[in-house]
Amino acid sequence: MAETRYSKDHEWVRLEGDTATVGITDHAQNALGDVVFVELPEVGREVATGEACAVVESVKAASDVYAPLAGKIVEVNAGLAENPGLINSEPTAGGWFFRIEVADAAEFAALLDEAAYQRVVESEA
Repeated sequence: MAETRYSKDHEWVRLEGDTATVGITDHAQNALGDVVFVELPEVGREVATGEACAVVESVKAASDVYAPLAGKIVEVNAGLAENPGLINSEPTAGGWFFRIEVADAAEFAALLDEAAYQRVVESEA
């Protein structure tokens, strides 16, 4: 199974080859509450690390989703348009947002591992 890394903005990233799948963490979906709408980036869009490229709206708030790595969007999870609740029920599986063809794989190594991400979550509590 591919290794999962995390951003301080509560995105998870799973790298397979030179393509990274991105979603929001269980912690993030819990904080948002019931997700009602998702705006995904366009396929083919070039994104910079840290750039806001998607929006997730819940009954509580709307939040940006940031690109944790630079690269080109190669796929979006079209199923989220019909069923945004997947983000709540399967945040790290079926509720993924988009896939990026990664410009620099070294950026992935610089993301947080699970233990470091847990420290970020605990520091916010």
